[in-house]
Amino acid sequence: MPTTEKTITFLSTFFTSLGAFIVICSLLGLQAWITSTITFRDSASDGTISLSYGLFHGKSTQELTQGLQEADKYFAVLGTLNNSSPKTLHLLAVVFLVLSLFAALLSSGLTFYNSVSNPYQTCLGPVGVYIWNGLCALFIFVAMMLFVGNTQSDSLSEALLRTLYPTVTSQGMTHRYGHSFWLILLVILLNLLTVVIVIFYQRARHQRKQEQRKPMESAPRDGILF
Repeated sequence: MPTTEKTITFLSTFFTSLGAFIVICSLLGLQAWITSTITFRDSASDGTISLSYGLFHGKSTQELTQGLQEADKYFAVLGTLNNSSPKTLHLLAVVFLVLSLFAALLSSGLTFYNSVSNPYQTCLGPVGVYIWNGLCALFIFVAMMLFVGNTQSDSLSEALLRTLYPTVTSQGMTHRYGHSFWLILLVILLNLLTVVIVIFYQRARHQRKQEQRKPMESAPRDGILF
C-alpha cells in the first residue's frame, strides 16, 4: 500500500488531470471559440456580418445600415466548409484535440492508480504521468496553432462566409477569440501543475532516501560489523 503522503500527492494530480479532461470536453462542445466581423457592401445593402463559431457549430448575424436584413443563420462548421484546405486544417485541429482528450483521460487513470497502489512497472509510475501530460499539452497546443493558423492565414471565416452568403464580397475582416479558445491555456497549465506536483514528490522522496543512507555511511566500521 502507498504511504499517506503518496496517496495525497497522486490524488491531487488525479484532480488536476481530471480537471484537464473536463475542460477539453467542454472545449469540444462550446461554440464561442472565435467571432469574425466582416464588413461588406453590395448593390443592395451594406453593413457587417458576425460569424461566431466553435469546432462544430456556429451562428451568423447580419447588422445592416441599409438593405433588407436576413435572419440569423445557424450552421455546422464542417458541413458548411467545402472540400478545401480550411476544412482539412479544421479537421486536424479536431483530431489533435481528441488526442489530447485521450491523453488527459489516461493521465487521470494513472494518477489514480498510483494513489492506491505501488506499480512496479516504470511506464505506470511517475514516468507515465510525465509522458501522458506532456503529450496532452503537446496535442492541445498543436490544435491551438492549427486553429489560429487556419483562421489567420487560410481564411476559415472567409470560406464560411462564401458558403453562407454567396453574393457578399468582404471588404475587411477582424477576429476576436472567445473565452472557449483561451481555455486551452488552462488545460496546458493543469498539465504543467500535474507534472510539477509529481516532480516535487519524487525529489522529496529521493532526499529522504539519501538522508537515510548517511548514518550508515558515516558510522564507524567496527559498529557496522557489530
